[in-house]
Amino acid sequence: MTNVLAVSDLHYTVGKRRLFNGLSLTLEAGDSVAVLGPSGSGKSTLLACVLGLVRPKAGSIRVSDTEVTELSDRRLARLRSSTIGMVFQFGELIPELTPLENIELAGMMNRSDSSNVAERAIKLLKELGVRTDGPCIELSGGERQRVAVARALVNSPKLLLADEPTGALDAKRRIKTAEILFRMPKKHGCGLLVVTHDMQVAALADRVFEICDGVLLPANVIGGGSA
Repeated sequence: MTNVLAVSDLHYTVGKRRLFNGLSLTLEAGDSVAVLGPSGSGKSTLLACVLGLVRPKAGSIRVSDTEVTELSDRRLARLRSSTIGMVFQFGELIPELTPLENIELAGMMNRSDSSNVAERAIKLLKELGVRTDGPCIELSGGERQRVAVARALVNSPKLLLADEPTGALDAKRRIKTAEILFRMPKKHGCGLLVVTHDMQVAALADRVFEICDGVLLPANVIGGGSA
């Protein structure tokens, strides 16, 4: 197995507040990690650092053997589109477009061959149990999140990130959507990093950590392991 993500000795400060104080994490292809923590603990900031949207004060972040902290904005954009898939809390779909069109758009932004993108998008939507037609505004919250997962996977990323991916869903859809998400690493050969405040969702991951005093510590949750 190879590391798709290696964060080492990360330091980051906001004002006088130290969010990360030597934070480290590794993630292999096929595996999943969940990071717990209350609002303001640095969960979303960790994802922003991995995406290169936030520059840490010190430390190393390697995504698929590429040092993120040393990349120019242009190379960062290329890395995000080709190597990293992102699932947001509210899906961030274009509501007037169909599920298929939302996914195809992500593929076109990566300059992928349009015929291959369409074929892969249809396959992903079928796998995730979502129709291809009709505007996304007509879908349920759980269906929209599954479209968001398909969109994140369309470019075959090595690393899949998710920021509170079930935070906007009701209890029934929350666990069902989380179970689908945590099956993706082994099905698609990517690594999955999820940040959440939900212990039931986190328990589905292979490993669970919590941010404590600027570092990641193993968290005790009931359950554990991918669905």
